[in-house]
Amino acid sequence: MSDDRTAELARAIDTLRDRRAVLRGAAVAGLAGVSVPLLAACGGSDDAGSTPSSGGTTSAPASAPTSAPSAPSSSGTPSSGGGGAVLGPTSDVPVGGGKVFDKIVVTQPKAGEFKAFTAVCTHAGCLVRTVENNTINCPCHGSKYSAEDGSVQGGPAPAPLAAIPVTVQGGNILGPA
Repeated sequence: MSDDRTAELARAIDTLRDRRAVLRGAAVAGLAGVSVPLLAACGGSDDAGSTPSSGGTTSAPASAPTSAPSAPSSSGTPSSGGGGAVLGPTSDVPVGGGKVFDKIVVTQPKAGEFKAFTAVCTHAGCLVRTVENNTINCPCHGSKYSAEDGSVQGGPAPAPLAAIPVTVQGGNILGPA
């Protein structure tokens, strides 16, 4: 019996040493400057690089356009800047609503009128999630934007969503070229 207890105690000590080694290794890696991915404060997306800047001001996330592109197409006719990759079918975007395609939110404020904006909230860099009753909604802190022009309608957002040019061709919404 004594040998069984001794073996069991030896296994427990080895396990404890292994755990300590892992923790010690993680601490050393942290001190050495090895970065470990952390969860963003604003969840709900796979956009780990969009975090607000520290300090008293908020800068635009790295993925947000730095200047507003030309106005998006308001109909099915091509506009400058559109005609790139297919974002999705027009049937996915309800009238008075919209849909988020990756980092672009496409809205249809009126039947046949499609508009697009960056889906990155100007408050903290979260991705907007829903479009209902002609309002684009960010789930992180409650910012709301107009589906018509991207202007701030409520919440802590400091600036409107930047317009993105899109075109409609063959029942598909095409993003920027």
